[in-house]
Amino acid sequence: MNLIKLSSHPELFAKAADFFHGKWGVPVQAYLDSMYESLTAKEGVPEWYIVLKGDEIIAGLGIIENDFHKRPDLRPNICAVYVKEPYRRQGIARRLMDTACNDLYNHGVNDVYLITDHTDFYERCGWEFIGEIEENSGNMVRCYHRRTQALRDNS
Repeated sequence: MNLIKLSSHPELFAKAADFFHGKWGVPVQAYLDSMYESLTAKEGVPEWYIVLKGDEIIAGLGIIENDFHKRPDLRPNICAVYVKEPYRRQGIARRLMDTACNDLYNHGVNDVYLITDHTDFYERCGWEFIGEIEENSGNMVRCYHRRTQALRDNS
């Protein structure tokens, strides 16, 4: 399996945008716009990562400023974390998040957030639940925080 930082492989943007769209329903163009923006990002935001097994994308995630919530101060956000069913419970999501957090740390970003409906998984990966926040849709969602430096020091 090969973990790819997409800003280093723009030839994979269309394939990756289709993958994320198929998992989350966000328009393909929104993913493409963010991926193209990553080519000139100064602080590592936005950025996108995928894991390839052969030619198949089996997992991925992104780093964006805000993941559709009403707390712009909680930035940047890891988003769109997804691992295909047959590849779960193999440490792939943790590896993706560790890589993203290390890259953010190397860009001088010390804090990262994510929102999710999941419980327990992110705690096991070293994230701290900080409370529920309001999404742009008005729904409440769990918010997690991680210090990127702490991740780097423990890797």
